[in-house]
Amino acid sequence: MKVIGAGFGRTGTLSLKVALEELGFGPCYHMTELFDKPEHVAFWDEAADKVAHGEPIDWEEVFTGYQATVDWPGCSFYEELMEAYPDAKVLLSIRDPQHWYVSAQSTMGSGVMGFLLKDAPASSPLRSLLTRLAGLLAPSMRRVPSMAHKVIAERSFGGRFGDRGHAVEAFERHNEEVQERVPAEKLLVYEVREGWQPLCEFLEVGAPERPFPHLNDREEYPKMMRRQMASALAPALGKAVVTVSALLFAVWVLKWTPHVLRPR
Repeated sequence: MKVIGAGFGRTGTLSLKVALEELGFGPCYHMTELFDKPEHVAFWDEAADKVAHGEPIDWEEVFTGYQATVDWPGCSFYEELMEAYPDAKVLLSIRDPQHWYVSAQSTMGSGVMGFLLKDAPASSPLRSLLTRLAGLLAPSMRRVPSMAHKVIAERSFGGRFGDRGHAVEAFERHNEEVQERVPAEKLLVYEVREGWQPLCEFLEVGAPERPFPHLNDREEYPKMMRRQMASALAPALGKAVVTVSALLFAVWVLKWTPHVLRPR
C-alpha cells in the first residue's frame, strides 16, 4: 500500500481512483470494489468490531495486490492503515463542507444507501428485514446493512447523517483530525479541481498530458450504484424468478388438468 485516502466519499474519490491508477498506483481500492468482491463486506463489518475491541486486523485480506485506497470503507480506518503501512503517503481529499453535504445527501441520502444511513438503530425491524432479504438473495451481501451502519453511519457520523449540521461538523472535524494526526511531510490536503500538479508533485511522478479525470457527478453516481447493485443481485434474482415461475406453472397445471387425469 503506497497511498491511503483519508477523505470521505463525495470528495471526488472516484476521480482520484482513476487518477491514481493512471499514475501507476493501481489498482486503487474504492467502495465500488465491494460490488465486484462481495466477500469483502464481511471483512469490513468485522473490522469495525475489531478496532473497537483493540483486536488485530490482517489488512492484506482485502488489500493484497492494491497500491492505494480512497473513499469508504478505507477512509474510516486511515489511522490503522498508517500503522499497518508506515511508508504509505496519506491523501486527504476535501471540498466545501456545505457543497459536500448537498452532494452526499443527494446520492448517499437516497435509495438503499439512504436507508442504511438513516438515524435508526441497527436492530430496527426495517433494517432487520433488509438484512434478511439481502441474505436470501445474495448470501455474500447479507452483511451490507450492518457494515454500512458501523463503518459509515456510526464511525463517521455518530449515527446522525440525516442531521445536516451534525454531519457537516463531523466532516470538518474529521478533516481537522487527519491534519493533526498525520505528519505534514506524509500528507497532501487536496481538491480534485486542482488537477494533476499537486498530486503528482506529492507522489513524485510526472504529470500525464491528458486531462485530469472528472467522474462521479451527482447525476451519474446513483445510476452507477443501481447498475452495480443489479449486477450483484442478478444471479440470485434470476434463480428466484425461475423458482417462482416453476411454482406458478405447477399450480396452473394442477388447476387446469382434467379431473380424470388427477390422482384419486
